Amino acid sequence: MKDSPAPQRLLSLDTLRGFDMFWISGGEEIFAVLAKVTGWSWAIFMAHQFTHPDWNGFRAYDLIFPTFLFMAGVSAPFSLGSRLEKGIPPSELIRKVIQRGLILVLLGVIYNNGLFQTEWENMRYPSVLARIGLAGMFAQIIYLYTNKKTRWIWFAAILIGYYLFMKFYPVPGCGAGFLTIDCNPASYIDKMIIPGRLHLKIHDPEGLVSTIPAIATGLMGIFAGELLRTSEEVISKNNKVVYLVFAGVISLLVCVVWDYFFPINKNLWTSSFVLCAGGFSTLLLALFYWIVDVLNYRKWTLFFVVIGMNSIVIYMVGSFINFNYTAQALFGGILSYFPHTIEAVGEVIAYIMVQWAFMYLLFRNKLFLKV
Repeated sequence: MKDSPAPQRLLSLDTLRGFDMFWISGGEEIFAVLAKVTGWSWAIFMAHQFTHPDWNGFRAYDLIFPTFLFMAGVSAPFSLGSRLEKGIPPSELIRKVIQRGLILVLLGVIYNNGLFQTEWENMRYPSVLARIGLAGMFAQIIYLYTNKKTRWIWFAAILIGYYLFMKFYPVPGCGAGFLTIDCNPASYIDKMIIPGRLHLKIHDPEGLVSTIPAIATGLMGIFAGELLRTSEEVISKNNKVVYLVFAGVISLLVCVVWDYFFPINKNLWTSSFVLCAGGFSTLLLALFYWIVDVLNYRKWTLFFVVIGMNSIVIYMVGSFINFNYTAQALFGGILSYFPHTIEAVGEVIAYIMVQWAFMYLLFRNKLFLKV
């Protein structure tokens, strides 16, 4: 396929990234508060969707993390592909790729433990940012050094290899084939090789072993990015949407079948989970690309673009700046005059508004954290 010689930044990708991050920066609290103060059945259902299953299963909240990693993959053909076409060798690009991955690991350590606040033995090293950094890094390395066919082989090998490892590796004291929180190969090896503490003592949902299948999540994003970057002379925008929808549906169908043998589980990032989350992420990308870049409906995107352009900041900033204090100082007095239901929902909206205003100031002044 022929790639476009001068790729442009996809507004739909920044919008989707902002939409994704919105839900973990306060958006999910709207449903939780509505469910609590009103008892409305639809609000209870939505609030339930914004929680994680105890172990196996899939809810909407499980989609946020892998979608961000998926979108990092979508960006790779745009950020790296044009440079490769200019004749820059992979050996010159890989340094930046590795640097970005390691910086995200470091930011994850700071997010978990602060700076010099936690004793070495009590520090938690795995993190959401570390998984995005490492999985994204290896997915991009595969992109730099392989062709399209080989990338698909890597994708299949990762998913099948992880399935075989998790099903047939014998855990001492448990045996093979167990995938409980107490007995599974990923947690067993993580306990042996990861220093410090695990998030759940015997298991870490962002552990090192389960980062391996997350590479396949990044590769799914790369596949989508390669499609979107293809010249419109080869594939029209409308056909790109059709292909994305088809790919997303196929991924979900395979996921449902594989779930019977290898349950959908975010904690272990099982192969079926990769396909489930990747399928939904692909469908979301198709929807946003169709609305924003095909139909050209763009006026509504600013709210999410402001968040999406500084996604690492919005993820980390809540741990360092007390937006709730500011929201209460500015709006708490006014809201106290309203009924309790309106006051409770208003407090969440005020928090989101204050946080968004901070992000908008960064956006207007072109202050972006680029890793």
